[in-house]
Amino acid sequence: MTEKTLKIIFCSLAAFMLFAMLIISRDAGISGDEEVHYKHSEMVFNYFSTLGKDQSSLITPKTHLKYYGQTFDNLGTGLIHLFGIKDIYAFRHLMCSVSGWLTIVITALFAAYFSGYGAAILVLILFAVSPGFLGHAQNNLKDIPFALAYISSVYFSLKLVFSETKPSRQTIILLIISIGLAIGIRAGGLLVLFYLGFFMLLKIGLDWFTNKKLDRQLLKKQLILLVGISLAGYLAGLITWPHALQNPLVNPWKSYQVMIHFPTTVRQIFEGQFDWSDFHPWYYLPKYMAITIPIVVFSGIVAFLLNSKKNYIKTQKMQLLLLAFTILFPVVYVILKNSNLYGSWRHFLFIYPAIILFSALGIHAFFTRYKHRFVRIPAIVLLLFLAIHPFRFMVANHPYYYLYYNQIVGGLKGAYGNYETDYYYHSMREGAEWLQEYLKNKPDTGKIVVGGNFPIQWYFRENTTIEFAYFPYNRRSEYNWDYAIIANSYIPPFQLKNHIWPPTNTIHTIIADGVPICAVIERVTKDDFLGIQEQKKGDNIKSALLFQKAIELDPQNELICYKFAESLIASGQNGLAEQMLNKCLVINPDFEQALVLLGDLAIKNQDMENAAGYYQKAIQANRKYFSAYPKLAGVYAETNVEKARKVLRDCLKLNPRYKPALEAMAGTYRKTDTEAARKYDELINKIK
Repeated sequence: MTEKTLKIIFCSLAAFMLFAMLIISRDAGISGDEEVHYKHSEMVFNYFSTLGKDQSSLITPKTHLKYYGQTFDNLGTGLIHLFGIKDIYAFRHLMCSVSGWLTIVITALFAAYFSGYGAAILVLILFAVSPGFLGHAQNNLKDIPFALAYISSVYFSLKLVFSETKPSRQTIILLIISIGLAIGIRAGGLLVLFYLGFFMLLKIGLDWFTNKKLDRQLLKKQLILLVGISLAGYLAGLITWPHALQNPLVNPWKSYQVMIHFPTTVRQIFEGQFDWSDFHPWYYLPKYMAITIPIVVFSGIVAFLLNSKKNYIKTQKMQLLLLAFTILFPVVYVILKNSNLYGSWRHFLFIYPAIILFSALGIHAFFTRYKHRFVRIPAIVLLLFLAIHPFRFMVANHPYYYLYYNQIVGGLKGAYGNYETDYYYHSMREGAEWLQEYLKNKPDTGKIVVGGNFPIQWYFRENTTIEFAYFPYNRRSEYNWDYAIIANSYIPPFQLKNHIWPPTNTIHTIIADGVPICAVIERVTKDDFLGIQEQKKGDNIKSALLFQKAIELDPQNELICYKFAESLIASGQNGLAEQMLNKCLVINPDFEQALVLLGDLAIKNQDMENAAGYYQKAIQANRKYFSAYPKLAGVYAETNVEKARKVLRDCLKLNPRYKPALEAMAGTYRKTDTEAARKYDELINKIK
């Protein structure tokens, strides 16, 4: 087949892919980050529309979004205002799909740059069976546009540096735009400036090594070009970034430092353990990549390693090595820096296009090398077989593509309870739409409160009878609601594996690949909520009666058991309270509050050994449940003060400003080392 024919096929497939991706995005839910990013983009819009008078975009103590340029979000919001677009999130999702499609096309053109349009077509095919990327391309306006900027920057940098002729104006302009987009989305985009300089200096060094001399005039032009492109790209990245504009030299670098050690940490499931993101093992990122990238892509990587030696000239091999560097360097860097990672590997989707590129080049190299049909036909059959698994998943589980796990862990079913499923809350849309249809057939009772573990009020914007209440699933009893939509996120793995979630009062379950990812729940009683209100008033007898009635109707709610135990203890019924706390642990063995309260009861009974055991279990269940540390130290302090201090030091490593731990530490020195106690007292007094 001629290159011209292959190009026509490529263009046709790319056009079809754009159409398909735009259609797919129409069914996307609002992603986990999307609401806060959209709200911040509105603040940025106000910053510029008021010529800097509105400073709200610079004050983000909780979201830390001032450290993001989020150019793509800001562009979307600008267009929303310009054209008066009403369906905000649908438009954002269309924009995201376009950026995902452009990422695919640029990667394909990169493949054509090395091996022609046959390799470019393979890039399209491999992306088409990449559920993780296509899932995020529906609604992730941070990681997908950054992937576009990253692969574009690398592509145009290599074209510029290794061009045998004077680089075209088009290449220079596109490189500046790519660098600007990368920096303008994430401070980590500064990395592409490093790549450009590294590539150019390496090429100059290689030319000198080969020719044993330097063309000083050419070197001068190259360095001027490097500085000019870098400066233009850097400034382009700051145009829509208010925080960077306050100090263009210092603030982008400060933002980069924040990104490396991002302050927000979350608890997520990894290898069956529910732990904090800053304590995941070093291999968290490579393992998540290994179990979520389709096997067919890995097969292409293997083919590349086995067949690439004779397929490329010397300069191409150098460029491929540099491309591999852009994949490996970020991964190795965050592992060495012990960076805070969560949400699978979505923050590293920017390296996926280059992975796809190597895979496509490997498959293309294989078929270039082996032309006999007795080799080609089995290879094609094998590739088609490997592609079935991810393709079938997307067809069967539309639009939840990003939940895909490969055969290494047994697919999504095998990953369920051991790894995260709907951590980005895509399924909330389907749950909300189902509930609205369900409520149409219910008698009109006035206001209805719909709760959820993710903000979903946008889906009910046209229904004035519905109010929304956000709450974590394990604290649902503390809120007044009638129905709840709960995505499979922040649910303890024990409850997932033992079918305690979804709860028995679920009226609709959203299933992906045979496992529940979202539950629509109807409240069976409000006695738990009323009991908590009475408990706050100090009426422990009335609250206990209400909790007793509530637990009969909602037996899988650990918080009711815990609150019931609190009321019983306040009423002097410690034995019954202990029974209720043990029932609580049957529902959730890692419920820290119940473990600590059992430890407190053990201390009342002078049972120090069991008390220490309960406090230790609470810390093992949640290493950041800080109140357990001083209690455990208090038990140890009676017989082993050094052991007590070690417990407190462990606590203060995690939270150096935790007053109870500082006070307890000071107490351990009060009689034996007054100077040490005084120093801790001074630290305590400095904490507001």
